[in-house]
Amino acid sequence: MNKETDAPGSGDSWPVTRHEPLPWTRSGDEVGSRRRLRAAAGSYQAAVPPFIRDLDVKLPAELVAASEDASRELTRFDTEAGTLAAPFASILLRTESASSSEVENLTSSAKQVALAQIGDSTSQNARLVVGNVAAMEAAIALADDLDTDAVLAMHRALLEKSAPDIVGHWREEQVWVGGGSVSPHNATFVPPHQDRVPALMDDVMAFARRTDLPAMAQLAIAHAQFETIHPFPDGNGRTGRALVQAMLRAGGVTKNVTVPVSAGLLGDTEGYFRALTAYRDGDVRPIVEAMSEASFDAIRNGRILEKDITEIAARWDSNVRARSHSSVHRLKNLLLRQPVVTIKLVESELGVSNPAADDSVQKLVDAGVLTQATAGRRNRHWQADEVLAALDAFGARARRKRAGS
Repeated sequence: MNKETDAPGSGDSWPVTRHEPLPWTRSGDEVGSRRRLRAAAGSYQAAVPPFIRDLDVKLPAELVAASEDASRELTRFDTEAGTLAAPFASILLRTESASSSEVENLTSSAKQVALAQIGDSTSQNARLVVGNVAAMEAAIALADDLDTDAVLAMHRALLEKSAPDIVGHWREEQVWVGGGSVSPHNATFVPPHQDRVPALMDDVMAFARRTDLPAMAQLAIAHAQFETIHPFPDGNGRTGRALVQAMLRAGGVTKNVTVPVSAGLLGDTEGYFRALTAYRDGDVRPIVEAMSEASFDAIRNGRILEKDITEIAARWDSNVRARSHSSVHRLKNLLLRQPVVTIKLVESELGVSNPAADDSVQKLVDAGVLTQATAGRRNRHWQADEVLAALDAFGARARRKRAGS
C-alpha cells in the first residue's frame, strides 16, 4: 500500500478516515467523452478506515440519554408487538425489508412485493425486496454469531438469486460511489482497496460483538463503519441495515419482531447519508442521532400499522364466522402476512386439498375479504385489498419528510 494522508476531522474523539493514493490503470474499453477519459488517468484517493474494535466511544451526555431512550422505546414496542398474532411479526419484517430497499431507491408497491413472494411479479425491484426479506431473516437467525461469516450469509441471502457471482466472498475489485462508471477519480466516495477489506471486516465485527457499549451508539457506529468499508460490489446498504437488526437482537433490545428502523431513515435519507459522511470525517454524533431519530419515527409508524392491521383482522372476524381451526379462519391469518394468494399457495400453506382451498377462497370473496385480481380461470390471483392498502399507507408515511429535515 502507498503512503496514507490524513484529513482534518470534525469530531474530537473518533479517528478520521484517512486516504491513500493508488494507481489506476484504464481497461481500454471505457466509454465516455475525451475530457472524461483524460480525467480517468493517474492515481486516485481511496479511503483507509481506522480500526475500531477497542476504541472508546465518547458522546455528549444528552445524546447518550436520547439514544438510550430510543433503545428503551424499541424494546417496549418489541414487547407490545410480540403479544400480537404471529402474522404481525411477518408484516414488520416485510416493511423493514421494503423500507431498507427504498433507501437505495428500490421502490415497489405492496402488491408487487406480495406477488414476488409467490414468484409471480414482473418487477425486478419487488424481487430484490424479497431478497432483502431473506437477508433480514438471516440476520435475525445469526444474531447469536455476529462474525464475518454471518455477514457473508446475510449478503448471500440478499443476492444469491439476482447476483450469484458476487456472494460468498468479499469484493475483489475497487468500487466507488458516484462520479460515473469510468473511474473513481470523480467519485463522491471511494471505499478502501479490496486488499484491506478482510482485516477491516474482522475488526468491525469484533466491535459489533462488544458488550460494554450503549446499544444504539454501538450499532450506529458499526453500521457506519460497515458502509465505509463497503465490502461488496453491491448490496452494501441493505446488508448493513440487516446488520443493524442483528445487533438489536444480539444486544437484547429486540426479541420478538423486526422493528422497521429503515422506515424511520426514509424520512430523512439526505440526513442519513450526511451522517455517514460525517462519520468518515471523525464525528460519530450525527449517525447516532440519525439512528435514534429513525427508531422513534419507526415506532410511531409501526403503531399506526399495528392499529390498522388489528382493525382489519377484527372486521374480518366479525364478517366471517369460522371455527378457529377451520381452513377459512387459517386463510384469514395467512392473508395478513401474504395478502396475494393463489389456490396452489393456499393448498400448500394450509395443507388442504384443492377443492377445500378453492372453497375457502370463495367464502372470503363472498365476504368481501378477497377480490380476484386476474381474469379467467388460469393463473388466478386473489388479493386482500385492505391489507395491501395498509402496507402502502405505511410506506407513504415513512416517505414523508421529517420536520426540520
